[in-house]
Amino acid sequence: MRKRVVITGMGTINPLGNNVAETWDSVFNGRSGIGLTSHFDTSAVPDKVAAEVKGFDPAAALGRKDARRMDRVTQLSVFAAKEALDSAGLEVTADNRDRIGAIVGSGIGGIQSFRIGTNVHSERGPRAVSPFMIPMMLPDTPGGEIAIRYGIRGPNIGVSTACATGTNAIGEATEMIRRGSADVMLAGGAEAAIDPVIIAGFSRMGALTKSQDPATACTPFDLNRSGFTPGEGAAVVVLESEEHAKARGATILAEVVGYALTNDAYHISAPAGYGAVTCMNLAMENAGINVDQVEYINAHGTSTKLNDKTETEAVKEVFKAQAEKLAISSTKSMHGHLLGGAGALETIISAGVLQQSIVPPTLGYSTPDPDCDLDYIPNEARDLSVNYILSNSFGFGGHNATLVIGKY
Repeated sequence: MRKRVVITGMGTINPLGNNVAETWDSVFNGRSGIGLTSHFDTSAVPDKVAAEVKGFDPAAALGRKDARRMDRVTQLSVFAAKEALDSAGLEVTADNRDRIGAIVGSGIGGIQSFRIGTNVHSERGPRAVSPFMIPMMLPDTPGGEIAIRYGIRGPNIGVSTACATGTNAIGEATEMIRRGSADVMLAGGAEAAIDPVIIAGFSRMGALTKSQDPATACTPFDLNRSGFTPGEGAAVVVLESEEHAKARGATILAEVVGYALTNDAYHISAPAGYGAVTCMNLAMENAGINVDQVEYINAHGTSTKLNDKTETEAVKEVFKAQAEKLAISSTKSMHGHLLGGAGALETIISAGVLQQSIVPPTLGYSTPDPDCDLDYIPNEARDLSVNYILSNSFGFGGHNATLVIGKY
């Protein structure tokens, strides 16, 4: 019989809050974390808005010496992992450390460390490059640092599937527990790429919002949407087999009941739709549920013209007549697009939906789009008792990932 996998702890730092409680309070009350970019001077570029983490002091949170040797993406990851472990009440000991693992991914990795190292090399030569640059820039370093800091010796890999990273990390960690490779897994994603070079790259490919007003920057499914708003942050969940969680008396917050991943095999950055259709169907098959049992979809909903239209079409293809009855929202309208961290943060938000019987809004929605004609929960949260949630993530490279998260 397949092992059931449950969520017993959660931790996050993101534009909506520096912990889970602050994040839930913001998202269910429709408060946006999007503002004018402060991480670098935007006077020479058209892209002025971002969803930034606020009030985070890495030296105070992690210790000055350790913080200096971590890229921001790793700092955020380690910080989120601590809250996740604390909330799970999980103590890592010599007796259990080999059965606890971590999969924490990043789509871009330590880009700021790489850019700084490149600049130093150009200006001062190779001997001036930091000996810490390589481990600081690698996308698997967040999971490695978490393992070192907390003494976790079980399975440890770094997933990197662009904007599907966080969802894949949680899904693959779930599968590790199901097959008996670990009893407990820390899983999630992170990104810290509000960086001038990365923003320039996204801007040049036409992916970023054209709005310079934070209030209208990210409006998923709206007719006037113009691109995504870059965000940063980290989100980590503690996953356990049900029997392990029960044996130690843990509080079970939600259950990961289904997971699937597919690829469009179509285009490096544009979605095809059929891959998402297959992915959602396979995730529900994996969960052993049908379309009538899903009440809410946490959409990928990036606020780009093509993604939102394609995702809407995919939902309609999967759910048929049931699609019109679904509650659907994109919380990226409030926290922006965390890229590799997005799916993990949206999993934590989905757990809050199950806990509080509230579905979050799609903020900034004002003008309906004939191509996006479903119920996107415009602007105000809605009371709704939910048993099963689909959480979608799609990434450059044609990656599709879907989790089915259920009330325990």
